Amino acid sequence: MSSELPRTLEQYRHAVRAHELSAEEYLGETRQLIERGDPQVKAFLHLRLDAARSDAQAADPSSPLAGAPIAVKDNIMMAGERCTCGSRILEHYVAPYSATVVQSLLAAGAVVPGKTNLDEFAMGSSTENSAFFPTHNPADLSRVPGGSSGGSTAAVAAGFALGAIGSDTGGSVRQPAAFCGVVGFKPTYGLVSRYGLVAFGSSLDCIGPIARSVRDAAIMMNVMAAHDPKDATSVKRPHVDFEAALQPTLAGKRVGIIRELQGLDVQPEIAAAMETTRKAAVKSGASIVEVSVPHILSALPVYYIIAPAECSANLGRFDGVRYGLHEDGRDMTETYSRTRNTGFGTEVKRRILIGAFVLSAGYYDAYYKKAASVRQLITDELDAALQSADVLLTPTTPTTAFKLGAVTDPLEMYKADVFTIPADLAGAPAISFPAGKDTAGLPVGLQLMGPRWSDADVLSCANVLFTALGGES
Repeated sequence: MSSELPRTLEQYRHAVRAHELSAEEYLGETRQLIERGDPQVKAFLHLRLDAARSDAQAADPSSPLAGAPIAVKDNIMMAGERCTCGSRILEHYVAPYSATVVQSLLAAGAVVPGKTNLDEFAMGSSTENSAFFPTHNPADLSRVPGGSSGGSTAAVAAGFALGAIGSDTGGSVRQPAAFCGVVGFKPTYGLVSRYGLVAFGSSLDCIGPIARSVRDAAIMMNVMAAHDPKDATSVKRPHVDFEAALQPTLAGKRVGIIRELQGLDVQPEIAAAMETTRKAAVKSGASIVEVSVPHILSALPVYYIIAPAECSANLGRFDGVRYGLHEDGRDMTETYSRTRNTGFGTEVKRRILIGAFVLSAGYYDAYYKKAASVRQLITDELDAALQSADVLLTPTTPTTAFKLGAVTDPLEMYKADVFTIPADLAGAPAISFPAGKDTAGLPVGLQLMGPRWSDADVLSCANVLFTALGGES
């Protein structure tokens, strides 16, 4: 085994195929990192390192992932493993089957070291809403890793896994990727199967890869993207080799800057990173164009009507009768009430209440119906903007990672999603990639968004910029 461990999935795969390293040896080194570091980072809710060792021993070096450790967010099911969704109501629930994307990763040679922490039912932007413990940012243990996929991004950033999968409903892959200094990709809605993902917002939820490089995300997408008859929202598309589609330059590309986002208050280092990245795009052959999305600032309030409405409906199944926590009451109504009151945390209860309110007979037209109309308007405006540009460049977040416990106002927390939510509302592909650090040494992330089904192009453009800014291609 070489003295220096591979840092990326691509490097790892090359080393394994060249017989410089075995999957079992790499997992052994990873296990030591986890055992030393995860008590502080707290990326994992459950570890399966002994089972992972057996999987690594059996891994085929010629398989697409060649025994690489890939962590799985704990709202994505893996047969025989607990799937808690970061909630007391599912604390002891064991998944009876594996999500399609987990089956695909395992079939491609992935080894799963454990299930990662998250905001309860993927509702949050800091992973502080986990019912069990908060995850810490490996870049600064006093800060949040972002959320809701904070455990997955922290695991990749800390070197506990070469990649991970998370779910993105309003930015939950991209925002924590920005905070932790890794790559997070949200594919076009319908490109990756949602079967086996515990539902939060069914018209928004996507499973996406988290990795240390854009190329690694493309390698993972080659495994993850496939039609699945078990998912009614899965769409049949022609096969794409995402890694092979990566281009060396941005020649002929149009990079759009959204006019309406220019006035938003962002941290100075993030504004500087935007300017540096614009220059890098031009140097690589792209042109910069200004586009207009007139109602994009309405995306945040629209999301916080639609997502709670869908969550209210989806979480109705957790009643203490069929599975999960059960609290006895004098009658069925009290049993439901006591179970849900004990099992759900504050943020989940807040969103269920908001959702039930906006769906109620007296307020449906005023809130949910209007939000759905504005969602379509924003989608149409983004489609129009992407006629004038191939990709749109924005910050991923307004700030770098904040201190644990520093943001207690839910409305302030929701604002962390202002740049990521539009892609979810439109079902469009979007990626966050590292673009430097602030004066405190905290990672800065920027985002590229493209038209629906332009996933390969978004990954390619991001790879050029990521490499130009010093990332590993």
